[in-house]
Amino acid sequence: MLTERHLEIFVALAEEEHFGAAAQRVGITQPPLSQGLRRLEALLGVRLFERERGVFLTEEGALLLPHARRALAALAELRETGAREHADGRRLRLGLAPEVPAPLAADVAAAPVRAGDRARISTVTAPTASLLSDVASGRLDLAVIRHPSVLHGLAAGQVILLPTWILTPAGSATPAGPAGPDRPADSGGAAEAGDAAEAGDAAGAGDAAGAGGAAVRRLPVAVRPRGEAPAAHDLFVDTLASRGRRVETVVVADERAGLALVAAGQAVLVTADETLTASRVERRRATDPPLPLRLRVVWNPRRSGAASEDPAATARLLENVLAEGAAR
Repeated sequence: MLTERHLEIFVALAEEEHFGAAAQRVGITQPPLSQGLRRLEALLGVRLFERERGVFLTEEGALLLPHARRALAALAELRETGAREHADGRRLRLGLAPEVPAPLAADVAAAPVRAGDRARISTVTAPTASLLSDVASGRLDLAVIRHPSVLHGLAAGQVILLPTWILTPAGSATPAGPAGPDRPADSGGAAEAGDAAEAGDAAGAGDAAGAGGAAVRRLPVAVRPRGEAPAAHDLFVDTLASRGRRVETVVVADERAGLALVAAGQAVLVTADETLTASRVERRRATDPPLPLRLRVVWNPRRSGAASEDPAATARLLENVLAEGAAR
């Protein structure tokens, strides 16, 4: 088995070019050093040094030396990180769904420390499905996920509803009125997207006949992949379709990608981030129908202990921050 000592012998001998000096540097006598070198060469299947006239690296040894140095550096970093984590004491590992707006996510992560908790906070942003798995396995202590979700025995707090905005290409939105979403496109070909009430209508399938037979172009709704939060995704799409129209979606990696499509006039985006915007993009509150971002704090009651002294209390603290964000 290749060990750290083998690598130390290799690097020391390459730099010292003398068996005695290398042995002294590693802290062993010369015979064990020679034995370690032969074992390393046998494990690697190559000859690392020429030994007839002094000690010099072979061509293979010169090629492998940088790898040995990097491996030793990585092992040293691993030990230092472990020692630092031990010295720093308890850590609270928190997961956040990517839909949580960045300013609110920061407030949520900082809440335990602001409340006097001495734990070091580490945060991970990941899809709801991944967060649920990490909480169940103990890799995370708590997580803020999208609701609804299948919890598989995890404990969960109350559902917090964050208000959302619908983003549409500038000039494409038409106020709700008697003609509704079937108004014809204007002479410039602007897309018919509407305000929050038209979010579902904008997600229709292709062109439809509007008043006077003119074409109405409906935009798809930019959404993250369904697999990230299946139940929450389905609820969102069903709500959009509540006006009786088939909803068309386009999958994007994140809200920045969705915003780019909106700016290009190719999609509509619903977001809880009140700061998300771009030039030639219009924002309206999503109120009819309501399209709130539903969030919930989850933890594993079977893994309560050193990592989180009272996960239920910490969850309530995070919920309070989320509720304050929802009320703003």
